[in-house]
Amino acid sequence: MSVKTRGEYEDAFTKAIIKFEKMTLGRGPKDARTYFINDMILIRLRGMLTSAETLLAEEREGRELIKETRRQLLEISRPILEQIVQDILDRKLIGLHTDMSIKTGERVIVLIIDKDLDQLFD
Repeated sequence: MSVKTRGEYEDAFTKAIIKFEKMTLGRGPKDARTYFINDMILIRLRGMLTSAETLLAEEREGRELIKETRRQLLEISRPILEQIVQDILDRKLIGLHTDMSIKTGERVIVLIIDKDLDQLFD
């Protein structure tokens, strides 16, 4: 049995998040990257806006609606994210933070877990 590298774990996490996004929104990002930083998992997703959201984003109220809807979808999907963290890293999810730029269509998700991941790859 081979030991996975940091990059292999980050790649597995990226694939799981893309699958999660497709499941919750019906489509995934155009590009996705995951970075492990101490006890944080930083996920950067590009190309996140749907065609309908792009139209909605032309007005201030629409931009606010998109951001709030995406935030709430992530919050109610927390159990799924907890399971992803458990399955891939055998860790517990402690905190969940997100923001999205309507201008660039980029979303950042930060997951805080119960252990410093750097210790797994020393």
